Amino acid sequence: MIAFDHVSKRYGALNALQDITFSVPKGQVLGLLGQNGAGKTTAMNILTGCLAPSSGSVSIGGKDVLLHPREAKRMIGYLPEAAPVYDEMTVRAYLRFACELKEVERKAMNGHVEAVAEKTGLSDVLDRKIGNLSKGYRQRTGVAQALCGTPEVIVLDEPTAGLDPRQNSEMRNLILSLAGEHTILFSSHILSEVQAVCSRVIILHHGKMICDKALRDLQSKEHRLRVVIDSRDEKLLSALRQLHSVLRVEIEANPNPGLTQAVLTVDGSGLAERELFTLLSALQTPLLRLSPVEDSLEDVFLRATMDETV
Repeated sequence: MIAFDHVSKRYGALNALQDITFSVPKGQVLGLLGQNGAGKTTAMNILTGCLAPSSGSVSIGGKDVLLHPREAKRMIGYLPEAAPVYDEMTVRAYLRFACELKEVERKAMNGHVEAVAEKTGLSDVLDRKIGNLSKGYRQRTGVAQALCGTPEVIVLDEPTAGLDPRQNSEMRNLILSLAGEHTILFSSHILSEVQAVCSRVIILHHGKMICDKALRDLQSKEHRLRVVIDSRDEKLLSALRQLHSVLRVEIEANPNPGLTQAVLTVDGSGLAERELFTLLSALQTPLLRLSPVEDSLEDVFLRATMDETV
């Protein structure tokens, strides 16, 4: 549905994007991640036709954004970081305005506005001025304008910025409800939000694409266990490191000075738990907690942008 083909963008000597190639199939929710200045906004501006690439091409539904801008833009709904709403307009008037821009047939406009408002939870505030709405409802209104015209591709830039936890949850549920019906490109600094709604992530770093993977494939290949042991004896740490199945021991901070909390990287043979229980039984030292360690998206992101590899 979306295709970037060797896209680069230069601003003088600055390479904002360098040879970016990826595609997004219909119905997928793709998270676009990167530190400030990584190239996310440039990529979205090129996708939406606001910027031209220095080289390469972008197409939506097979239509080149530069060669066939009218056809390509008909398939896009875009919510920039600052929702483009007009405070003096009612929600209904604003959505009708958005429908006119999207060339929705006039006879179908009222029904379309009602349907979009119901989908985004705006039915009860359709006749209120946007300037009198909460931040959450303003963001919903921004999403609603992106849905006007039933575009196949939705581009969301920081849609949860400035929302409180409840509004975050509501926005996340809204995005999840759109998945499948629309192809969604979702950019956010809140990695937990990306992990909750996206099935795939792309990480940009200094204008380069350093990761393009499904979320399920981002986990570390290492087997790790977190342990909390009722002892702070240095001999215990030495004994842990000497276990045959333990490859590495990383000590973590623990507010209780009498406990040892550590992450054990093990060889995956399945013997680590048995060796650990045998050791602690011999030392007469209680094991208070044992749990597997799984990478969060934040772990993956930090590792990627530090080493530029995943």
